[in-house]
Amino acid sequence: MRVGEVKLPHRNAATRHSPILGRGRLKHPAFAKYAMVESRIKPFKQQAAEHARRTEQRRIFRRNQVFGLLLIAAAILVWRLFHTNAAWIFPPGWWRP
Repeated sequence: MRVGEVKLPHRNAATRHSPILGRGRLKHPAFAKYAMVESRIKPFKQQAAEHARRTEQRRIFRRNQVFGLLLIAAAILVWRLFHTNAAWIFPPGWWRP
C-alpha cells in the first residue's frame, strides 16, 4: 500500500455486519462522505424550489440573529445606564437653558 491509500475491508467482512441495522460498507470511513449524497439529477423546478426555500430560511435566520444581537445590545445599554452615576447622565442644571 502507498501513503494515503485506504485499506478496504475484506470480502467476507460484509457478513460480519448487519444490513438490517444499517452496518454495511457505507459506514466505513472511506465511504462515509458519500453516504448522504443524492446522485440523481433533479428537475429544474424542483432545484429552483429548494433554492428558494433555502434562501428564505437563510433570510429568516439572519433576521433572527440581528434581532437577538439588538436585544443583547439593548440589555447591556440598560444595565449600564442603571449602574452609572446619575450625575454623569443628568448633571446639575441640565434642564435649564
